[in-house]
Amino acid sequence: VLIGLAVPAVKVGGIFNAQSLVFGSMYALGVVAAFLSGWAMKKWLRTREPSFLAIELPEYRMPHWKNVWLSVWEKVVAFIAGAGKIILVVSVVLWALSRFGPGDAISEATQTAHIEARTMQLDSNQTEDFVQQRRLEASFAGKMGKSFEPLIRPLGYDWKIGIALLTSFAAREVFTGTLAVLYNMGSEEGDINNRNENAAKATLRSKMKTETFSDTGQPVYTLATALSLLVFYALAMQCFSTLAVVRRETGSWKWAALQFFSMSLLAYFGAWAVYQIFS
Repeated sequence: VLIGLAVPAVKVGGIFNAQSLVFGSMYALGVVAAFLSGWAMKKWLRTREPSFLAIELPEYRMPHWKNVWLSVWEKVVAFIAGAGKIILVVSVVLWALSRFGPGDAISEATQTAHIEARTMQLDSNQTEDFVQQRRLEASFAGKMGKSFEPLIRPLGYDWKIGIALLTSFAAREVFTGTLAVLYNMGSEEGDINNRNENAAKATLRSKMKTETFSDTGQPVYTLATALSLLVFYALAMQCFSTLAVVRRETGSWKWAALQFFSMSLLAYFGAWAVYQIFS
């Protein structure tokens, strides 16, 4: 989504496609980061006991295609059953948090937005979108996102991306689902027939392309922001199940917490550096 949105589909040096190059670079970044982390741990974490590793390599043969497809099918089903459940639950919870707010915040935001819309002389469609945007900002999800937006603004992120980052700690696949929920909190479903066909069929990518910061009016999803997000996800540990495995293997939450915070800091400053370079 991010590469297709912000990286131009041009040839680099007349040979490589820029989007493919960025996509492959994410894997290279992960490999390099893993080697550097291993080297750092070897230097800093000393052990008194020698470590011996012996692996008997199997004899390699051509695979049986039936076994290959069965293995692929099992992995696909496991992903849908595992990550799919998480995405569904998070999306439902996020929808509720985006629809409701504390006290009379939603109704007050609606009234204020209608007054501002008349002042700005917006048409009916623009008014409806403007009102729903203000309702979203006044909701529980909006309040939560706005509270830590200053922390992620140096990375080029707005509060909607912040919510997506927060929910994707359950599983990084939730990121896209979270944005889909937030960006579809526009005009009410009952009014969808009153909108033009292009607006009704707007995709997540097209909505992200037109997203701007409310205070500056600058586009959110620039090349710098997209690359910053890619680097963040390449370096951060955004998976609670992985933390649980580290806790089980080490027998202590200390190493799981250390891994989580160190990788999060590395991801934050890496994303910040990339954003500063390309912005």
